[in-house]
Amino acid sequence: MQVYNTLSRGKEEFAPMHDRAVNMFVCGQTVYDDAHLGHARTYIAFDIVVRWLKHLGYKVNYVQNITDIDDKIIARAREKGIEPIELARQYEQRFMEDMDRVGVKQNVSSYPRSHDYITAIKEQIQLLLDKDFAYLLEGDVYYDVAKFRDYTALSGMKMDELEKHRIEPKEGKRNVYDFVLWKASKPGEPSWDVEVHVDGKAVRLSGRPGWHIEDTAITHSIFGPQYDLHGGASELMFPHHTNEIAQAEAAFGVKPFVKYWMHSGVLNIKGQKMSKSLRNFITIRDLLAKYPAEALRFFVASTHYRKEINYTEELMRDANKLMYYVNQSVGILNNLPADENASGEELVQAIGLLEKEFTEAMDDDFNTSLALMRLTTAMRRVRQFSDEKGGIDQRSKETALGKIVALGDLLGIMSESLYKQALSAEVVQMIKKREELRRTKNFDEADRMRAEIESKHGIKIEDTEYGTVWYPGGAPSPKER
Repeated sequence: MQVYNTLSRGKEEFAPMHDRAVNMFVCGQTVYDDAHLGHARTYIAFDIVVRWLKHLGYKVNYVQNITDIDDKIIARAREKGIEPIELARQYEQRFMEDMDRVGVKQNVSSYPRSHDYITAIKEQIQLLLDKDFAYLLEGDVYYDVAKFRDYTALSGMKMDELEKHRIEPKEGKRNVYDFVLWKASKPGEPSWDVEVHVDGKAVRLSGRPGWHIEDTAITHSIFGPQYDLHGGASELMFPHHTNEIAQAEAAFGVKPFVKYWMHSGVLNIKGQKMSKSLRNFITIRDLLAKYPAEALRFFVASTHYRKEINYTEELMRDANKLMYYVNQSVGILNNLPADENASGEELVQAIGLLEKEFTEAMDDDFNTSLALMRLTTAMRRVRQFSDEKGGIDQRSKETALGKIVALGDLLGIMSESLYKQALSAEVVQMIKKREELRRTKNFDEADRMRAEIESKHGIKIEDTEYGTVWYPGGAPSPKER
């Protein structure tokens, strides 16, 4: 399997440090507001990475942090008249609900909070002070970037370019691009008291950690000084990920800090990066009120993770229609009449070839857009087979369904358990009764029964040119919207 490594600017063979075990970290949420589609793009993209690694037999320890100490949290809490920690917990809970709905939360091993790693943060700051990579400035502690030789290795920028990018202003800094490790407290803000030693003297600091130091303290505590894979949005490459490398390699003396750096492209809306600061964002919750979660995952997977996505309502509607097409196609196959004289071996072989091509795409730096094309091609084969044969032998049906659902599950679509088990006897009888009602033209009662099946059992019933088909659902189809 080949993975594009931002640090080396090329694809590399994936070889974890500890054989079949993978330690993976992705920058998580700052919980001061609801997550938006830009966040969803990143978290879904890396969820698919985890699903694929597990499929290949790797044991993945996937950590995603929660930043619950931040200027934005403090400012929003002040607006609402509540304590920052109360606000953080409220939005953390909402974020977890969103991640559960989009199928991400189940694959994250842990969500450590910055709040719980103050001691580890203090210890790392002490190491940087001891090694002369950090200095005190009016109650703050800053990292001395000039001391770290490979500072621009990840971003590829020249040092004189750095002043143009998100530099923290502070009079008295040694270098304009030095960044804060510890921020002195201001009246009314949450703070912690820590003691550090500088030139053999104890110094008490009251404040809170800077943004960048949180992540390296967390990963060092969980993984140690090195780990396999760090992911995040491309906008975090500088300064955040750049500063993580500078902190960790200087403090712990082990290089490389991370073996593979993976960055997902940003999600734009009307040509601008979707962000809360620009007020051009759509929350995950708002989108899921209109579309199924699997349609959002389909939308994300249809573009390679390293490319930017320009979100439009039209593209989202198209993704929903294609997801609907996939669901309906599975329903068609599921409902093909059993006919032992109608061999499905040709269909099984065709899907097996597409499965091979799907695997090749995913092994080539997680090319989900190509893998998704292979999956939708399999759906076309199913429809062609249904048109030509009108039935299928049971063994071929089970094999074809199993392969299709397994591929969809790797992308986080078709993950519903209903795809993986037979309908209950009760539902089968209800569907048969409904078909009889339709045959006798009792359409009102048939419609009532369809609504009951959907609300009670979460199963979508649809009358198509292929007959009555069913599939997991509950969200409106494109025809109903």
